[in-house]
Amino acid sequence: MRGRLPRLLALPVTAAVLALPAVPAMAQEIPTTPIPQPEDPGQPPISSPPNVQPTGKAVGDAGTGLGVLRLLPDAVPTSAIIDEMSDELPKQAAFEGGLGLSSAQANSEAYLAYERSIAQASPFGASVAGNAPQLPGSLVQTALPDNPEPITGGLNAPPNPLLNVGLLNGKAHARWSPELGPCVGTIADASTSLASLSVLNVIPSMPEAGELTEAGDDLKQTLGELPGPLASLGGLLSGGDKPKGDGSGSLISLPNTLSSRSTVRLVDIPDSDRKAVQSVSTMQAADINILKGTPLGLTIKVASQPTLTVTSTGNKDTSTVEYKAPVLTVERGGEVLFTLDAANPTQDVPIGIPLPGIRDIPGFKEIKDVPVIGGLAELAENVTKPITEAAKGFVLDLGVLRLSIAQLNEQSMDMTDPFKGYQLGASARLLDLQVLPTKLLKDALPEAAADKLPSSLAQLSLGEQIARAYAPEGGVECGTTKQPGPPPGGGDAPGVPDKLAQTSAAYSTVPIFWTGTGLLLVGVVLVAALPGRRRVSTAADPVKPSPRPRS
Repeated sequence: MRGRLPRLLALPVTAAVLALPAVPAMAQEIPTTPIPQPEDPGQPPISSPPNVQPTGKAVGDAGTGLGVLRLLPDAVPTSAIIDEMSDELPKQAAFEGGLGLSSAQANSEAYLAYERSIAQASPFGASVAGNAPQLPGSLVQTALPDNPEPITGGLNAPPNPLLNVGLLNGKAHARWSPELGPCVGTIADASTSLASLSVLNVIPSMPEAGELTEAGDDLKQTLGELPGPLASLGGLLSGGDKPKGDGSGSLISLPNTLSSRSTVRLVDIPDSDRKAVQSVSTMQAADINILKGTPLGLTIKVASQPTLTVTSTGNKDTSTVEYKAPVLTVERGGEVLFTLDAANPTQDVPIGIPLPGIRDIPGFKEIKDVPVIGGLAELAENVTKPITEAAKGFVLDLGVLRLSIAQLNEQSMDMTDPFKGYQLGASARLLDLQVLPTKLLKDALPEAAADKLPSSLAQLSLGEQIARAYAPEGGVECGTTKQPGPPPGGGDAPGVPDKLAQTSAAYSTVPIFWTGTGLLLVGVVLVAALPGRRRVSTAADPVKPSPRPRS
């Protein structure tokens, strides 16, 4: 059973990482395995604490996801044991898939020893309607016992229409000292890296052209002339075909190596002999391509790498959150179109369908039957042309690509349970890409289908980060305390009588039983050992002569 425990941890850890964008995981209760309580209040404890216990108390976690894909977010009600709670809980996505997940956790208050430190590097995580099945390939290391060396591994993922991933490598290292507890420097450290990534060769939640029964004749005619269905953006995506290794045919692709790392450690507090709890989430990425292989493609340059660091000293005034925000420049053909930063966090790129009359506009006679992306139309022989004012009336926007960087979300609170201290947490994301339907698309659907159409058809988040740190007031004290043990020189503990009083005849039952059994066995042995005596038969008495002669 012990060998299976790390595998069992993969499911809750993966589920936690997939929930990164919700909140910075702030809660008064620290989520650990509950301590089992005896049914009888007078029952002795399950186990006795060791004679030597660490004095250090520290709680922290950090999680990083290279990519998290959500289809139909906020579309599925959350199930709950109490029916009334289902309406109050936030809705789940129909499908969530994460890759390149790294998670590091430390918890001195965990009841089970192997929950004190957990490091996990998971290539994949998945959730269907809020249910997260366990996926293979995860690396999990737990402590106690301590682990001098990390575990490493790699995985090649099979191709599929949603995620095409190159070689994934992971490393996980969990440390914890039986004597000093968290005072080992880096407590938990997990990292993942992947060689390449391409996402969304098809958007399965996009309505089919045949469902747009309320669309006008011009739009129906244009949709029928597109080389592919709306799920493949009219043929710009490769659809259900096998994805290409260079990322072409995908909505978004990252050709270079990406890596994520999550760390929980103790650091020095200036002018103090105590330690602070520090959780760090980092991600490295280079170029991000949108619609690679088409003249309408965009390239996102990551000018700075995001790093989220949360440090708790146990005091509000000295605890800090540091976030190195990314700066993203969006280019097409080497020309910078716009920049995503803290001042301009969001940019919409419309997806339009050209109507038949656009070919009568000068300059658009040779326009191809493909969507117009960001006001740029594709002509013959890979030539592009911006949509003019005269041509705008012949382009209908059915969707929007929304690019945004998530601003820092920070929360904090004073804690009293399980110990008095200060907890600080934060979350952020490198890039969000959403495919949003427009009002025109909803109006083209029947009323019943339009009501069910969600606000977002697909959402991809790159570089999801979360970090939390919780330290006792004044910082973590590294040391040990000795628990009271038996008196010096050995002997029984005081207060234990030499003999117990006999309260019933049951005390004599066992000795009498074994005494009788022993005597019976002795008798059997004696009977079997002594030789038996043969019985001598006697001759019959002679017949006495009769005193009278017989006739």
